[in-house]
Amino acid sequence: MEYEAVIGLEVHAQLLTRSKLFCGCSTTFGRPPNTQVCPVCLGMPGVLPVINEKAVEYAIRMALATDCRINHRSVFARKNYFYPDLPKGYQISQYDEPLAEAGHIDTETPDGRTKRVGITRIHIEEDAGKLLHGEGDDEASSLVDFNRAGMPLIEIVSEPHISSPEEAVSYLKALRDILLYLEICDGNMQEGSLRCDANVSVRPKGTKEFGTKTEVKNMNSFKFLKDALTYEIARQIGLMEGGERVVQETRLFEPSTGRTRSMRTKEEAHDYRYFPEPDLLPLVLEDEEIEAIGVMLPELPAQKKTRFMEEYGLPSYDAGILTSSKRLADFYEECVGLFNEPKTVSNWIMSELLRLLKEHNISMEESPVGAERFTALLKLLKGGRISGKIAKEVLEEMFATGKDAEAIIEEKGLSQISDESELLQVVDRIIADNPENVERYRAGKTKLLGFFVGEVMKATRGKANPQLVNRLLKERLG
Repeated sequence: MEYEAVIGLEVHAQLLTRSKLFCGCSTTFGRPPNTQVCPVCLGMPGVLPVINEKAVEYAIRMALATDCRINHRSVFARKNYFYPDLPKGYQISQYDEPLAEAGHIDTETPDGRTKRVGITRIHIEEDAGKLLHGEGDDEASSLVDFNRAGMPLIEIVSEPHISSPEEAVSYLKALRDILLYLEICDGNMQEGSLRCDANVSVRPKGTKEFGTKTEVKNMNSFKFLKDALTYEIARQIGLMEGGERVVQETRLFEPSTGRTRSMRTKEEAHDYRYFPEPDLLPLVLEDEEIEAIGVMLPELPAQKKTRFMEEYGLPSYDAGILTSSKRLADFYEECVGLFNEPKTVSNWIMSELLRLLKEHNISMEESPVGAERFTALLKLLKGGRISGKIAKEVLEEMFATGKDAEAIIEEKGLSQISDESELLQVVDRIIADNPENVERYRAGKTKLLGFFVGEVMKATRGKANPQLVNRLLKERLG
């Protein structure tokens, strides 16, 4: 029997506000434990929360960017559960009256199709603290850091429209790109700024009824999400094939084993006992407020990708890579403004610049080569001053030293040899040294031209003008 997966994601994104959701404590990451706390986020008796206006604005931005319906009235609720990292004994969230509902994101499937994934809701909530296991003198101990308690989050809940681990990763990447373009979340999954829970079930292909779902909690990388879903789908299919029942439960993914394990079953699940937060008034929004925020929205990744394809004649793949981050897209457009050859710029960014950024383990923002210096190199290449091979070497040296391309070329004597008489001497020597290949070429093995070109380039240390070398070889060999 063939089976299909049904997947929905719940994504938590920490908002880039300077203070927490209901108090004035700093949100700076990495400070010493319990140094960014106050009576409000520690849940002391008698304190009152006050909503962070900027967090509401950021949540509205995300709702507008994903075509959600924004509710003019939303209500905060207390989500009650008892855990060491939750000092109040409840979390302030939104429940049956969230900020926004019924949106969508268009993602690309592994076979290149566009697929629309619905968004059920976006709501605002505060984060809990963080447990640190084995951090004390006793390796078996657990300590708690409340710096994260009260951090502003939005939770983005998708419809169960995702059919494979690959589609889930594509959806999460698209979601992250939007958050980064809006500049409301740094998207750092390793630091926990972006976390994902997945609800997954399987059913016989072609049936309409959902199977029994499990929830896989707290995945903080695209790889972990893919690996966890791949394992969980196979595990559920294995149970069904063996005549066993899939149990509705919450599971954790263990990266070290690539497996999920049971955390709690439905019978052990919390009854959160939601009820309206008595210390916060309903959040009431006017059309004018929403419209003012909408006017400030930037061009989003999907829109920018379409424009790059139309305006610069780029294929979908190139446009997708170049718009995967706002800084990279801005860099590309700045380069095209200085050197109006869109496809050449795209090729060099994708093949060489991104490779060097990865090798040096730095972001686009940290690149030592700006648009002016990058396009200056491309202009030297186009003008015949250097060859493509030399241009790659020069770019690597630019990364390592911070020097301009012109200075590196002068210092190392890398200028391209375009003197015909000088190259003829090299060409004639290579032909004289390879009589057998000359005979084979003249007998019809014309693909050997590549061999002769390679020998000339080797003899000139890559400095010969490739077009001139090709012409001279064809003339001499002919």
